Amino acid sequence: MKPDKENARGLAQVEGYLLWNAEVEEARRQAVRFTEQLPWLTTAQREDVERVYLSDRVDLCRQTLTRIADRAVELRGEYTERYAQLRARCVAASVLTVGAVSGTCTALTLISR
Repeated sequence: MKPDKENARGLAQVEGYLLWNAEVEEARRQAVRFTEQLPWLTTAQREDVERVYLSDRVDLCRQTLTRIADRAVELRGEYTERYAQLRARCVAASVLTVGAVSGTCTALTLISR
């Protein structure tokens, strides 16, 4: 693998790690805000509710990210296929155009003699 690609991949991994940690931290903050609205909970109950809330939120985020990643892979395949078709059409059109122009030039040359 080329160094530029390795660097880009490494940066993408670091970015993903930081984004995931930020998401987990936000889920923690929301869990705390949620339990603050339930003042009758004991400390142990509050910790349990926060743990369950955090676990549910992290699972939901993981599922969402997995669906997004899967769809990105699908789209990459679709666009790669469409690009190949478009490239083939452009090459065919170019070959036909060059052939037509070449034939026309040859015909004009023969006619003008």
